[in-house]
Amino acid sequence: MESPEKKNVLKEKSFLFSVRVVKLYQHLKNEHKEYDLARQVLRSGTSVGANIEEAIGGYSRKDFYARLGIAYKEARETRYWLQLLLATEILEEKLSKSLEKDCNELIKLLVAILKTNKDKPDNL
Repeated sequence: MESPEKKNVLKEKSFLFSVRVVKLYQHLKNEHKEYDLARQVLRSGTSVGANIEEAIGGYSRKDFYARLGIAYKEARETRYWLQLLLATEILEEKLSKSLEKDCNELIKLLVAILKTNKDKPDNL
């Protein structure tokens, strides 16, 4: 069981990233009338934190790493959508680069955790 006072940097950063993605979705919808790409980035971007939360509550080490693997894939997909929004000039560069920086940081954290623990046995 996760203690309430224990700080989880990955969980906190992924939550804050999800908040930014929701605000991006609202911006794209309201200011640019962009719905399809906005939904794509919303789905993948908020899925990162949701899968990290599920990993924390996982029943086994295997379940934990499987969920983190999904979070990693969703973060990469989100980065793709952010790059596409920039390349198509739907999203301004400053905002796109800031979000991509946060996304890359999550990817690096996930890779570090997955690489560090991939050979450990399936018991907690």
